[in-house]
Amino acid sequence: MLWLFTDSERLADPCHAIAALPRGLCGVVLRHPVGPALARRISRLCRARRIALVIAGDWRLAAALGAGLHLRRGRRIGARRRWKLLTSSAHGAVELRRARRAGAIAFLSPAFPTTSHPGAAALGAVRWNALARPGAAALGGIDGHSARRLRFSCAAGAIGALI
Repeated sequence: MLWLFTDSERLADPCHAIAALPRGLCGVVLRHPVGPALARRISRLCRARRIALVIAGDWRLAAALGAGLHLRRGRRIGARRRWKLLTSSAHGAVELRRARRAGAIAFLSPAFPTTSHPGAAALGAVRWNALARPGAAALGGIDGHSARRLRFSCAAGAIGALI
């Protein structure tokens, strides 16, 4: 599964990018604050195109939109409810285990150097492959070439490669 991660600087309004995603094969992680009107528009667009939607950091908005929830570093937030879809960021072994215990698809990042986190230490293919287990997804510097270097089992997330 391919996931689009929103970015307030490079993709303030992700609707055009969402509309270009393959119907029924993708997901969107809305990870920057948007107004209620844009949030509803994104939700309707995702629903119409059968694209999964998860909201980062705002469980109330996720619940109101009928979306999934994206955790930061595997930490539960807000109401302890059962989410039909739960994803999480993870930046190492501890956070990866925490995300798995929460039942989330873990985006292990940054796999490679990325413009969204300039200067952040990338895991690289060898370390990413050593840490990743079934259910992990790749994020950070992902494109067609770099994705082939990883043995991820369920998904890849991207910003720049999809806009």
